Amino acid sequence: MENEPLVLDLVEWIAGRPRAYEEVMEAWRTSCPRLTIWEDAVDAGLVSVASNGGSDKTVSVTGKGKEFLEKAGRTAA
Repeated sequence: MENEPLVLDLVEWIAGRPRAYEEVMEAWRTSCPRLTIWEDAVDAGLVSVASNGGSDKTVSVTGKGKEFLEKAGRTAA
């Protein structure tokens, strides 16, 4: 994965606690086509987005994301 260090940072940040989708987008979305951190994490199955009913969505780390953190020597909360 080309942006692996930044994807690792994103997954670690989300692992601290489930985050509101809007919070994640505000902190990690970019319009730069070379920095596809959010898209890379979703495409790799490292994070998931779940609806809380209505328009609220929560982003959390998947089991695969926790393994990704552990292999990198980082702690999955």
